[in-house]
Amino acid sequence: MKITIKAIVKADTQKAWDCYTLPEHIKNWNFASDDWHCPSAENDLQPGGRYKARMEAKDGSFGFDFKATYDEIINKKKIVYTLDDGRKVVTDFENQDGETKVTTVFDAESENSIEMQREGWQVILNNFKKHTEANQTKKGRN
Repeated sequence: MKITIKAIVKADTQKAWDCYTLPEHIKNWNFASDDWHCPSAENDLQPGGRYKARMEAKDGSFGFDFKATYDEIINKKKIVYTLDDGRKVVTDFENQDGETKVTTVFDAESENSIEMQREGWQVILNNFKKHTEANQTKKGRN
């Protein structure tokens, strides 16, 4: 089963792309709740390149590496990758009059409910939106 999440980001596609793909930005938004964080991220954004983000509870009680291999990259438009467990993820960036519609479609896993997965991924995308929009107003920062 495939799950779809979306957000409209009040930023142009270049800013949205940078905040989505640059490790210094990923660390600021890639977590599903306030008691978690993303202390490190690595991103080799090219077909065959690897993505790795460390996701941890802030109290140190649990953590995991979210890892994938890129299948397709279309600059400022599309990212396709395969998670290490074999599931596919496609994220599209669509310019809408100076804003960016970000849509992610991903294969569900079997351990957690569909709703829990959709909710968790949507919270992360909402964190991305919030981070990007806050960064949009700051001059001299990427």
